[in-house]
Amino acid sequence: MTIKHIAGLFCVGLFLSVVAAPAWAQPTRTWVSGVGDDANPCSRTAPCKTLAGAISKTSPSGEVNVLDPGGFGAVTITQAVTISNDGVGTAGVLVSGTNGITISAGVNDAVILRGLQIDGLATGLNGVSVLQAGSVVIDHCKIFGFQQNGVNFTPHSSSQLTILDTAIYNNGSTGGTLGNFGNVLIQGLGGTGVNITASLDRVQMINGFKPGLRVDGSQTTGTTRVTVRDSLAQGNGGAAFESQTEAPNNGMVMLTIQNSAASNNGFGVLSSGANAAAFISGMTITGNGTGVGVSTSNIVSSGNNMINANASNGVATMTSLLN
Repeated sequence: MTIKHIAGLFCVGLFLSVVAAPAWAQPTRTWVSGVGDDANPCSRTAPCKTLAGAISKTSPSGEVNVLDPGGFGAVTITQAVTISNDGVGTAGVLVSGTNGITISAGVNDAVILRGLQIDGLATGLNGVSVLQAGSVVIDHCKIFGFQQNGVNFTPHSSSQLTILDTAIYNNGSTGGTLGNFGNVLIQGLGGTGVNITASLDRVQMINGFKPGLRVDGSQTTGTTRVTVRDSLAQGNGGAAFESQTEAPNNGMVMLTIQNSAASNNGFGVLSSGANAAAFISGMTITGNGTGVGVSTSNIVSSGNNMINANASNGVATMTSLLN
């Protein structure tokens, strides 16, 4: 074989290797900045402008970091991702007439939102609306000014929600067709066997048009278990904390509230429906229209709650010595 033939084969091999080479993978970490540009690669030195632009260039299970203060726009999340502001200033999502953040990811995808200020400007729909995800964490956020719900957790498959150190206030301004919009709604959809687990720790739910927190099992035959700890629900037009289930599916709802306060709401704790129950321990329930209210349901008290100075205090249906 001549040198000419060898050189020719080398060139052909090099060409084929270039053609067969995979496209560059998306980065696992991207950045947004108040002075960024979505035409950029979203690197730290050339950040993007919006969350939507950054997520489109971030690999699944990657992370979008906030580089400096700014308004980063509404976004629909369809993959596992973390959006994180670790104290660089206000990371704003300002919207009008739409949802702030919509999550419609895979059934096993984990989505984390940290350090965001989500403002509906009194015309937005829902602050964070979850249609599907394996798990969602909302950590150190502020969510306010939405016509419907601040957090609208209504997945169509089994899912988990965690809210930590977050203020959710002044939501539900339109009241809605049924008058049930407010600060936080947790309601599994999709009918058969949708199971929901949620925990709220150090969460403030203030001045909702109707509920501070409503846990609703009417749209699934599954079980919805929600635990609230060290939290405050104040000034809500409906119940501070509500556990309910009804037709068409009458799923099981178990709401546990520990070391929390309900003040100046329509109800402090309300439970309705034969398959719904609320368990209260170490609560302060004061200044409400009704302290505790039940309808064909149960509120189980550990016996260490302070329920007084309500227009009507009400009475828990059961007292348990177990904490």
